[in-house]
Amino acid sequence: MCSLLIYPKFILNIADFYKTHNLIVMNLDNQLRLRHVRTFLEIARAESVSLAASRLNITQPAVSRSLRELEDMLGVRLFDRVGRSLRLNDAGRVFQTHASASMTELLRGAERLRSEGGPAARLAIGVLPTAATDLVPAAALVFRKDMPQVKLSIHTGPNGLLFNQLRDGVVDLVVGRMPEKEARAGVTFQQLYIEDVVLVCRPDHPILDCPTPEQKIEAYPLILPTAEAVISESVARYLASVGLSDIQAAIETVALPVGRKLVSTSDALWFISRGVVADELARGILVAVTLPSPILSGPVGYSISRASPINVERSVFADCLKRVKRGAAGPLVGAF
Repeated sequence: MCSLLIYPKFILNIADFYKTHNLIVMNLDNQLRLRHVRTFLEIARAESVSLAASRLNITQPAVSRSLRELEDMLGVRLFDRVGRSLRLNDAGRVFQTHASASMTELLRGAERLRSEGGPAARLAIGVLPTAATDLVPAAALVFRKDMPQVKLSIHTGPNGLLFNQLRDGVVDLVVGRMPEKEARAGVTFQQLYIEDVVLVCRPDHPILDCPTPEQKIEAYPLILPTAEAVISESVARYLASVGLSDIQAAIETVALPVGRKLVSTSDALWFISRGVVADELARGILVAVTLPSPILSGPVGYSISRASPINVERSVFADCLKRVKRGAAGPLVGAF
């Protein structure tokens, strides 16, 4: 039985409530099919009936019919039309949460049955620096516990390279900070959390004693993210906001081993995503300079190609990412 029930607004009293409840449950039990859920999820991801039909390899009328049947069963509209797109409304977002979780569990079970004695499946993950030190390794351990038969291939590289590989089907998803608008063409992004970019230095750096550190940035060697890094535009906007749009970088990098060594042994300052240096900050090897600015905050999550079909292993890995961020992954020691 489906656990999600969305009731129409015309329920007036408790008797009507139970009557409507029973009718909806009967409809779901007797009529709800996997195709309804899968079609709904594809439309939600594609925001288009025609694109969903192409991914599912069925006709547009069949997609429209499945959506209409599902909305009739639930007694509520799930999408609003915005221009030429279909966007989830409040009811649709609620149903998506439950439908996605249910589909992931079904796919996980099917994959376990399918994989016994069969060839090993493979999942390719593209990882940007902010997710490479903590989030993805933790999710990979959870994934290994859930799907030990799947070969996990983890790719690192510049933002532009990984998103081109995503669109070309070389990697199945990319985990990291949300890309700038021009890089999001053909992909969807699912946010997991908000993360800031920090300015880090060694623990005894003189700038830490300054009440207005943004006024002292140009007095020290500056390490900036490379031009192709996702955070480069955010850092540039921040520097422009404090009158430093013309400042020149001494070095450009987002590589942790390089940046950590440079900053810990000199007066250099480094703009980098907090996730990249989380361990160094926790251990006191590096210190974050206080720069209160919303310009330096941005969403971190995973991106999927709009053209790719539903993928069992990818759905399970995405669920592992969410479990890690919720703290619901359980003990990871000995996962291999």
